[in-house]
Amino acid sequence: MPRSVRTPGASELARPADGDPSPEAIAEAAPRGSGRMRHDEKITVYISREELLALEQARLILRARHAMAVDRGRIVREAMSALLADFSRNGGESELVRRLSDHHDRQRP
Repeated sequence: MPRSVRTPGASELARPADGDPSPEAIAEAAPRGSGRMRHDEKITVYISREELLALEQARLILRARHAMAVDRGRIVREAMSALLADFSRNGGESELVRRLSDHHDRQRP
């Protein structure tokens, strides 16, 4: 039996005008990296050569030192899940907010 996936509409994706989504809603969105499975959704992310090399080095170290044969996508999904969980728990004090604030401040003239 084919599995049907419902894609959320724009109204469901838009942030409420009166504030941020609840921490529970964020945590539900990505409670854990999805692991090795067929994924129905796809995004394209552009990264620098240095970021790609660091990701590939992490993959090779996981394989050589920890006997974990994982692909780059799995590493990215786990990293994203960990970052979103931290954001859900810590909000404005999270690593995500800190790093984005640092980057935003460096971009200002």
